[in-house]
Amino acid sequence: MEADALAVPGAGNSGRPAGAPLGNEPLGDLGLAGDHAAIWSYDFEAETLSWLPGLENLLGGGTLSEAEIESRLADLVAPLTSGTRTSPPWREFELEQSFRNPAGEIRWVRLRARTIGDDNGSSGLLGIATDVTDVRENRQALEDLTDRYRLLVELSPDAVCVHEAGVVTYVNRAALTALGASSTAELIGRPIMDFVADESLPALLDRIASLHRQGASTVPADTVMLRLDGTKYLVQSISVRTTWEGRPAFQVIMRDISAQKAAEATLRYQAALISHVSDAIIATSGSGVVTSWNPAAENVYGWTAGEAIGRTVSELVGAALDPETVLRRGGVMQTTHRHRNGSTLAIRISAAEMNDGFVLVCADETARRRAEQHYSTVVASLDEGVVVIGPGGLIESANPAACRIIGVGHDDLIGVPCVTLELYDEQGRIPPARMPSVVTRRTGATLTGLVLRLRRPAGDDVWISLTSRLLTPEDPSAEAVVASFTDITERRAIGERLAHEATHDPLTELANRTLVLDSLAEALSGAGRAELTTLLFIDLDKFKVINDSLGHSVGDKVLRIAGERLRRGIGENDLVGRLGGDEFVVVTAEITEPDEIKALAEHLREALTEPITVNGRQLHIDASIGIVTAANDDTRTAEDLLRDADVAMYQAKTLGRARYEFFDVELRERMQRRLRMEQDLRDALQNEELWTAYQPVVDIESGEMVAVEALLRWKHPAHGTISPAEFIPLAEESDLINLIGKYVLRTTTREIARRREQLGIDLNLKVNLSARQLDDPHLVAGVQDALKTTGLPPHALTLEVTESALMRDQAAAAEVLTSLRDLGVSLAIDDFGTGYSSLAQLQRLPLDTLKIDRTFVTGIADSRDAAAIVKSIVAMAHAVDLIVVAEGVEDEEQLTVLRELHCDQAQGFHLGRPAPPDELFGAAG
Repeated sequence: MEADALAVPGAGNSGRPAGAPLGNEPLGDLGLAGDHAAIWSYDFEAETLSWLPGLENLLGGGTLSEAEIESRLADLVAPLTSGTRTSPPWREFELEQSFRNPAGEIRWVRLRARTIGDDNGSSGLLGIATDVTDVRENRQALEDLTDRYRLLVELSPDAVCVHEAGVVTYVNRAALTALGASSTAELIGRPIMDFVADESLPALLDRIASLHRQGASTVPADTVMLRLDGTKYLVQSISVRTTWEGRPAFQVIMRDISAQKAAEATLRYQAALISHVSDAIIATSGSGVVTSWNPAAENVYGWTAGEAIGRTVSELVGAALDPETVLRRGGVMQTTHRHRNGSTLAIRISAAEMNDGFVLVCADETARRRAEQHYSTVVASLDEGVVVIGPGGLIESANPAACRIIGVGHDDLIGVPCVTLELYDEQGRIPPARMPSVVTRRTGATLTGLVLRLRRPAGDDVWISLTSRLLTPEDPSAEAVVASFTDITERRAIGERLAHEATHDPLTELANRTLVLDSLAEALSGAGRAELTTLLFIDLDKFKVINDSLGHSVGDKVLRIAGERLRRGIGENDLVGRLGGDEFVVVTAEITEPDEIKALAEHLREALTEPITVNGRQLHIDASIGIVTAANDDTRTAEDLLRDADVAMYQAKTLGRARYEFFDVELRERMQRRLRMEQDLRDALQNEELWTAYQPVVDIESGEMVAVEALLRWKHPAHGTISPAEFIPLAEESDLINLIGKYVLRTTTREIARRREQLGIDLNLKVNLSARQLDDPHLVAGVQDALKTTGLPPHALTLEVTESALMRDQAAAAEVLTSLRDLGVSLAIDDFGTGYSSLAQLQRLPLDTLKIDRTFVTGIADSRDAAAIVKSIVAMAHAVDLIVVAEGVEDEEQLTVLRELHCDQAQGFHLGRPAPPDELFGAAG
């Protein structure tokens, strides 16, 4: 009967209760009636009992009348109805009562009741009567069960422990073993947390804190435990809230899952392999129907797993596939399958038999085989030789380039021991272990860029650059080596030629400046330094004349012959080199005595002075030699020695050429003065230390001054007046002559233009040009700019060039003179008679004036020969319409003779000394 139909019963034996129904709420916690329980109620005010059907069965069977039921129920609940009237609503009460049923059996009933009512107090009881006779009878059985349970716990393979207030109070045998204890005394009484790893402790405490009532348990959780020796192990633990000897406690059940976790990890790994492996893994039934199709199979064949499962494997792979055939062939075979789209696949199949079918592993080797084919094609087309040498040292493969370089056919090379190849290093020695591949195989080291000489079977040699490395560096135990090499014979020859050219003079094949300095530096260093090192600096005399007059081709032949004579004149260990031009050096450490050094210098001079025949013409040269020696304690560098030897050579030139001079400190000091003077000369331009003097040039017939020659002077702030004979050569040997020339041209044209205008005179200006100035590409433009800037008429300017400068390169000189002549200026040849010019040469040059050198004028009054020479020069010059000027006129007698010889103009101290412009023209001008 439903609880909401319960009412206070009235009289009668109908068995249906009567009275007001009771609500559902009180029934929730008391339970519902069944075969062994029945619901009842009691009304405090009416003092009446009510019950639901089923109570009669609980109290003695269906033979009891309603009155008997009410009487028995009243007796049973009397303690409750009498003692609960004053209790507030919703209080619970419970008691057990015994009674004898009609059959004479003693039965036990448990009565549970709750007061019901409202805010005014309790109005009755609602209760449930439960037959607990069986419980009483089973109590002994329960005690027996408890004993069996304890035995089961004690013998359980799972570790079980009980802890009360965090302290271990019980452990079973499995817990002793798991925690590494030999007796319970080692565990009982210790904090349970001593056996829990730090990383698991917070979670364990949270789980225990969640158990609020008796019998509550945690979900299984992984926990890391600590054994007595400190080692860790993994368990799955469950904590249950219980009692221990009547006190709250927790029972922990721990199952060691280390092996289980390992097995699960293995299973996950295997499952991951199947899911993520790049090979298609296919399971089939015995008849070839697909039962499993991994993601790789989807990628390889293009069928999804849903499409593949249930279809035959042959249909999916596009070819007949019989697993048993694969097994008969050893379990592995190569075959061709097709993708869903029809493209061809190169597949390697592995098959294994299962209980109910087969497992097929299909590796897609399409890309690898295509790559192998491409690799084979590329290797075959390489110019670089490639050979693979197996672990046994035999050549296993070789590309065509390797066969070509080694000089044997492919079949003759395969299977040949690599050590039979004849290899030599750059010193001609056999390399260690005969073959670099042997070193690589033994050590695993990669050898790169080894330069070796390979002797071919035909007997000829090739140079190769070889690299040797392991074929599979990630698996050195495989010991296979790949050797690659290129034929560098031609490149090496080119390199040797370039190296030779970098250190040798291309004209004479002698050592160049670089090699000379390197060799000299090596001779001056090291423990094996010679007792005395000697350097001879050789400059050819008269070579410039030969080169300028006969041409560079003849000059080059002379240089080659001179170099060869020097080479033959020295010892085997000596070095001869050409620094450039006509400068040679000899380095020797074989002689130590001064007399021997002098003898070597004379011997080299004698070798050079022998006549040289070139193009049927005999030529003669000589040499000026500077000698410097360095003892083994000398600290000078190679550059220092070369410099000092050059200084000594220059001294030999100064003293008359065709001789040798030893270097000494005085020479160095003079050279240092020369260097200082050169630097001072550079500063002189900026500091306005240079000034121009003017020497008159007079007409011999009229005696009038018709021109002035500009002569440069230098007043040094420390050394006073410096002679032009000293500083002009310095300027010509450096780049200063062009700067000084421009300075002189600007200042003199300005000065003479101003004087011409102020004095109203028609005066001509003569300015000297050096040979270096003729080589200046800006000379013509500079002259034009000076005339335009200063206003000097072009016809009032005469540019004088020495005879030697004109004869140095006649064609180039003629081109420059023509350009100057086009500007309107006059041109003069200076110092005539000191060179090798002829009338024919004078005709080819655009000249206006010829100046006779002072050496012919000096003796003209006392020597008929001198007068005859001057007369011839004047006649020759007039024949080609040149004005003749005589230099160095010192007295009236010389002037008279010149007048008789019809010389046009003259200059010299007799006619006027060089003077500043204010002194010559007057300060007023």
